[in-house]
Amino acid sequence: MTILVTGATGTVGRQVIEQLVKRGADVRALVRDPAKASFPAGVAVAQGDLLDVDALRSAFSGVSTLFLLNAVAPDEFTQALIALNLARQAGVERIVYLSVIHSDLYVNVPHFAGKFAVERMIEKMGFNATILRPAYFMNNDLTIKDVVIGYGAYPMPIGSKGLAMIDARDIGEIAAIELIRREQSATPLPLDRINLVGPDLLTGADVAGIWSEVLGRPIAYPGDDTAGFEKNLRQFMPNWMAFDMRLMSERFITEGMISEPGDAARLTALLGRPLRSYRDFASEIVAST
Repeated sequence: MTILVTGATGTVGRQVIEQLVKRGADVRALVRDPAKASFPAGVAVAQGDLLDVDALRSAFSGVSTLFLLNAVAPDEFTQALIALNLARQAGVERIVYLSVIHSDLYVNVPHFAGKFAVERMIEKMGFNATILRPAYFMNNDLTIKDVVIGYGAYPMPIGSKGLAMIDARDIGEIAAIELIRREQSATPLPLDRINLVGPDLLTGADVAGIWSEVLGRPIAYPGDDTAGFEKNLRQFMPNWMAFDMRLMSERFITEGMISEPGDAARLTALLGRPLRSYRDFASEIVAST
């Protein structure tokens, strides 16, 4: 049977598809524009998006397992509900959903609140699902590498509580492992939640310190200027999204993104290898520049 991957061309979706193909799965990718999609050989492409009911009905035909990823959007919750209802109509009961860690704690952050509502709907609708709850993606920092390297400062306002940052490649591989586990199970598996975290809890000063060591020169952490962060983001994203990201960064500062005991060990066992560290991530960036 077929695994349908939504968000297929994004940072995580691409990794999920690559890992599923490596494991011999029958994969179908939902994309808006097939002409812009580039996937490994054998991946089927379905055109459409999560608000296109007819396209989704077609995409779900013959599908047994769904990887549901909703991009940050004003109608993220509606997209998810449409996908869940159409999955139910199509007889798809096995789901892996990409939520976010502390979705129930960052209650005022729009895309966190939306994802927590989707988690509740998955439970209430009785799906056999794995809910993946990733912490901060290390890969977000690809967007600010030029600032770090060129201006000697790590500008993300992540505070001093600590974030359990994770590499998107690890997220993709764990998601693929869970999709195949559910796909291949002879009987439906119970609902499960997994926090996706990296091996280290990192503050703003910690990350600046890692960059300093990797680059061999001092990198500063200028502090927790969330208003400045929002202002910078507004240069290249809608103002509602920039404000959403500011609200998230304010919760980084007040709450952190802290893993629970046993989270990292569970993921290491699942992967059969160590989790990628931020130092690994930064070193790869420097080596490629």
